Amino acid sequence: MQLLNIGSAIGSWLVLTTGLCYMYLPPYPETHIPICCLLFFNNLNIFIAMCEIALGIHIMKVKAEYKELREKYKGKEKSACVAFLFHPLTVAEVFSLQTWTLMWSTYSLYDPSYQNHETFGFFIDFGNGLSTIPPSLMMTYAILFPHQINSFVVGCVGLAMYWQKMYGTIIYLLSFVYNKRYVGFPAMEVAGFVAVINSVWIFFPCIGLYLCILMLKDGALS
Repeated sequence: MQLLNIGSAIGSWLVLTTGLCYMYLPPYPETHIPICCLLFFNNLNIFIAMCEIALGIHIMKVKAEYKELREKYKGKEKSACVAFLFHPLTVAEVFSLQTWTLMWSTYSLYDPSYQNHETFGFFIDFGNGLSTIPPSLMMTYAILFPHQINSFVVGCVGLAMYWQKMYGTIIYLLSFVYNKRYVGFPAMEVAGFVAVINSVWIFFPCIGLYLCILMLKDGALS
């Protein structure tokens, strides 16, 4: 097994970026745990946003990979997910958007709408990728340096971004269930690869909304 693979690359990003943020984190005695959770989510969201940009730019590559994976892993979709995590990478491939199309072609085995550029799932994620990196960076900067940025601006932008992510995820899950895309898959696989993964973009944005409300209520980031 190659040490540098998709799983280790994702883990390294989260450990390095979140660890650096924690090093500069000022004391927040009353809301320390929610703030630490939000820093983790912001870094995760920045990474996924870059992958979502890859989805939009290289959708035809996603389509081609999906067709190959569907033939290879039909009835063995769980194995495709494991293969994705342990897919070996070179250092150059880590920084190439084309590398991360494999995330979407693999997920498309459970939800083919992601290899179709005419669907809601495709557009909500591509849109999130284009629109949420700057607000995520701003939120993280505001948490680390609370006296250098206006709390009203941060609170308003944060409310908009976290609501967008939470609402979009809820609507996506409703469309997944309404269109019965779960049919033909074991319940535990759907729960693990669809429900649990997407619930991250509901749970953490709720924390973000809570903290943004506090900012607007108190008129200060502290």
